[in-house]
Amino acid sequence: MAKSSSNKNLRSAKNPKKDEFYTQFVDIEKELKHYKNQFRGKVVYCNCDDPFESNFFKYFAADFNAMGLRKFIATSYVKSLIIGGQLPLFEMEG
Repeated sequence: MAKSSSNKNLRSAKNPKKDEFYTQFVDIEKELKHYKNQFRGKVVYCNCDDPFESNFFKYFAADFNAMGLRKFIATSYVKSLIIGGQLPLFEMEG
């Protein structure tokens, strides 16, 4: 019986996994709150897989004025859903 169980585990292990890991928004907030003065007047470059999923993007975009950033640049290789448009920053939950 154990043999059948382990074969099932092996078969399921070969299936594609969704193993993406994103740093939690709350963890970014907890760490970067200590560095707000160091960001004032600076340019932040955020290279992200997908800005719609990136919590770093969400954090810097939401706190742009509060942090006193000079400029915030985000790039992505994912095809934009809103080419030439603007992200709905104020429709985010939380």
